[in-house]
Parts: sequence; C-alpha cells; structure tokens
Amino acid sequence: MEFYDLLRKRYSARKYLPKKVESAKLVQILEAARIAQTAKNLQPIKIIVCDNEESLGKISKAANIYGAPMALLVCGDLDKAWHREWDGKLSQDIDTAIVTTHMMLEATNQGVNSVWVCNFKPDIIRAEFNLPQNLVPVNILVLGYADGEPPSLERFKERRKKLDEIVSYNHL
Repeated sequence: MEFYDLLRKRYSARKYLPKKVESAKLVQILEAARIAQTAKNLQPIKIIVCDNEESLGKISKAANIYGAPMALLVCGDLDKAWHREWDGKLSQDIDTAIVTTHMMLEATNQGVNSVWVCNFKPDIIRAEFNLPQNLVPVNILVLGYADGEPPSLERFKERRKKLDEIVSYNHL
C-alpha cells in the first residue's frame, strides 16, 4: 500500500466486531513497535497485550475500549527514558507516541482497525495491572475489526486545516 493511501485509510474506529485479531497480524503490529525509533535507542517501552476477558475487564474499568477484542497498554519506563540535560525532560511520552503510531499504522496495513485512547484513569490502570512506579501508563491502542462503514477518504479535504495554516518557514 502506498504511504499516503495508508494514512488516509486509517481512522479511529469506535465500534468493533467480536472477531479476534489473528496472532500473525498481532506479531506484525508488535514488530512495528519493536523497530520504532526511540530517544538514544533506549527503548523505554513496555506493552501489555490485553486479549482476554480478564485483562480487557481491567482496562475497561479505566477507559472506554468500544467493545474491542484487544487493547495494547503502552507504558513508558522512567528508569530507562532518556532525559534532556538542560531541563530534565524525559522521553517516555515521546517514545511511546512514536511506538504507538508505528503500531497504529501497521494495524491499518494489516487490515486491522484501531483507536488511540489517552482518556483513561491512570491510577486504576496502575492498580489493576500492578504496575511498578517506574512504569507509567501513557496510552492504550485499541485493536479489532470495525463494525460499520469506514469514513470517506475525502474527509481530509473537508476536515483538515490547509497546509499554510499549520506551517510557516523561518518565522512564526
């Protein structure tokens, strides 16, 4: 698939069929995470695959996963994250965003739908999954097969700002 076709095909699905994601497709999605770039290649990432009733129930206590049969809990490891020396900024949020984007695009490439969930209760996730202090739940990538028709590929012409509204050259 051409890159821009892939980008246009991806959308946030918010209703899923009960059909499970095939393990071969999941492996490809997780491989996209494994090879994603991270700051200084420190790879401060931990992904928890939730694909059974128990783990999906735990996630559902903290977030809406739209009835999907799978969710990937993406955590950043504070002990392994790179830090910027001038202000101490840690890279785990950036690194997990890069990793999640890679997985989301590979899911689309595999014909699997997704939605990136940031609206969740981290304290509940932390307790339900018994996360150590160094692991921070950053986002959840919901995976499955959408129930319903995909949106128009023309939606970007209508719903996105024009390039000159978001880009400037050499000054603001």
